[in-house]
Amino acid sequence: MADEPNNARDSFGDIAPQLAEITDRTLFGTVWEDQTLSPRERSLVTITTLVAQYRHNELGFHLKKGLENGLSKEEIIAAITHIAFYAGWPSAMTGIQQARKAFEDA
Repeated sequence: MADEPNNARDSFGDIAPQLAEITDRTLFGTVWEDQTLSPRERSLVTITTLVAQYRHNELGFHLKKGLENGLSKEEIIAAITHIAFYAGWPSAMTGIQQARKAFEDA
């Protein structure tokens, strides 16, 4: 389809074409498009999960996407502050630094 997501295929499809296709079609084409949660809600869940799991490689992308999906900087910082007590201080501190960079780049 012409309107199908293709960011993963553009980003790493040359080295992992099957993973890129699954990412584009299933994750961003099906899961992210499900209407049960809004894109804004999905972004909040994704950001907090990535911070909690110390997945800072993917966090920058999703912080930017969260801002694009309507999350405010204050909401993102409040969510990271909240999960510091559940996911741990080091994860939250890394998340805050990643958020600072994403906000500067936005």
